[in-house]
Amino acid sequence: MTTSALRRLTPALVVVAALVVAWQIYVDVSGIRPQLLPSPVRVAQQGWGHREEIAVHAGATLTVTLIGFSVSLVLAWALAILVDFSPWLRRAFVPLFVASQTLPIIAIAPLMIIWFGFGLLPKVLVIALATFFPMAIGLIEGFASTEREAGALLRSMRASRWQVFRYVRLPSALPRFFTALRIGITYAVVGAVFAEYVGASKGLGIYMSLQKNSFRTDLVLAAVLVTAVISIALYLLTFAVERVVAPWSRMEHGHG
Repeated sequence: MTTSALRRLTPALVVVAALVVAWQIYVDVSGIRPQLLPSPVRVAQQGWGHREEIAVHAGATLTVTLIGFSVSLVLAWALAILVDFSPWLRRAFVPLFVASQTLPIIAIAPLMIIWFGFGLLPKVLVIALATFFPMAIGLIEGFASTEREAGALLRSMRASRWQVFRYVRLPSALPRFFTALRIGITYAVVGAVFAEYVGASKGLGIYMSLQKNSFRTDLVLAAVLVTAVISIALYLLTFAVERVVAPWSRMEHGHG
């Protein structure tokens, strides 16, 4: 991590540290029962003590997140490209993309379990529903933001529609796509955990549910912390991918 990146993260780290200290002081002073609110120290101790069990569930959540997000990513790219090549398909699909976001995941997830059981498929579908829209719309708007002069220049040189797309429209769309990707990857983790919470044999969602029923609030919070770490790690990974795939995007946004 670069020095500039550390400087940007310092304010957030200071705020988090202050909140954790305040939390610890409140628990120590109030004497509140750990079943209601365990201290950060207790959460860390119990989480570390159950690290192997938590790691198994975290691995299951990460696996289903990556599978579901990959499916969503492929669908988003395929449909966004089709929409870009066909104005009719744009008018047909974009309203459906928007309508898909009106479906509450909290209501859809139990139905997926009922229809498809407790296997991998319902979780993948929930993640796809949660993440498809931001990536597809990001790509569609990115393609549409291409400078007309650049496209006109290539067409004047007898470039085909595909060549214009490949050399102008696609590079222009990548900055918006990576912004949408960062939104989608965080939704993916949340969607996976929620799908597991509704019904699963392994995963952080079902682990939280079981520990909640056992009044182990400390382990619930430990699992929440692991979920946050996974989300942040995947979020940061998108910057590394962007730096390799579209380095000009970071320059346009003023990042080194």
